[in-house]
Amino acid sequence: MKAVYYICTNRNWGYVAPKVWDILEEEGYFTEKTGIRFFGQDVTAYSKNGHHFLFVPMDYAVCLDYPRFLPEMNQYFRDCDVAAQVTWHEGEHAPENVLTVHSLGDMESGRFGPAVPRLMRNLLLAFEANRQALKLDDYRVTTEATHWSGVYAGHGDPDLLLQYPVPMMDIEVGSAPESWNCEAACRALARTLTRIFDDDGRTVRNILCVGGVHFDPNFSAAVFQNFQNEAFGVSHIMANQWLVSGRYENETGFERACRCVDSIKDGVEAIFFHDKLKGCYKDLVRRLGVHYEIPIYKHQKLRTPEEICWKV
Repeated sequence: MKAVYYICTNRNWGYVAPKVWDILEEEGYFTEKTGIRFFGQDVTAYSKNGHHFLFVPMDYAVCLDYPRFLPEMNQYFRDCDVAAQVTWHEGEHAPENVLTVHSLGDMESGRFGPAVPRLMRNLLLAFEANRQALKLDDYRVTTEATHWSGVYAGHGDPDLLLQYPVPMMDIEVGSAPESWNCEAACRALARTLTRIFDDDGRTVRNILCVGGVHFDPNFSAAVFQNFQNEAFGVSHIMANQWLVSGRYENETGFERACRCVDSIKDGVEAIFFHDKLKGCYKDLVRRLGVHYEIPIYKHQKLRTPEEICWKV
């Protein structure tokens, strides 16, 4: 399998990614020449256990100039199994000392990039293992709600998300300068990239998460739940704030929510919703359950997975 990572090496713009690039070079991951030049810069590669990892240096965050980067992304990297952008997280009231991964999508328009829960789970488990190995005791690994920075400040049309067929995620360190400049946190991220195909062999039960806050602890905790030889496959998370701002109670809400489900590889086997959702959004969840013929549960049920009745 093959993964591609887009990493902004421009030290005059952005955080985290240039440090991650330096660490990858320092630790010897740039072992192969690809012959690919992406906007004038050489793409390097690394191979492990039959898997291949491509590292693409960039002068700007890929999501903030998607129209410029997209043609060459498709030219050189559309055959990859998974992609990720290395970046930083910030935001008003954002938690400090977090190592995060999230899937890409624009809730308002109902445009969702393809998602592979198993690989997202692998990435999060590797992040957690590296957090522990590097003794980052004051950090936590967490999911974020689905979003795409490309739509902010008019940087990109959300339809562009559908023009890159590779499942893509953002992998970040956040959410303050102290975190962005933490070498151990950046090292944990760098070492995580080449472990995305490390797999514990469990049966992954894909789920859709609906409601809750942007960094919802219930959905993050589900990633690390194991039950017998099974685990939850978390990818797209439809947070409450964007259900409301996107007016998912209106006549197009169901159609947009279906696009979210349909973008998840192999579909989903259950929907878990935050029990503080307004009634109109609970109605949406019920309608999705009927449409896909799958069970729906309140988020508390994630804590007792042995009680879940999966569709046979």
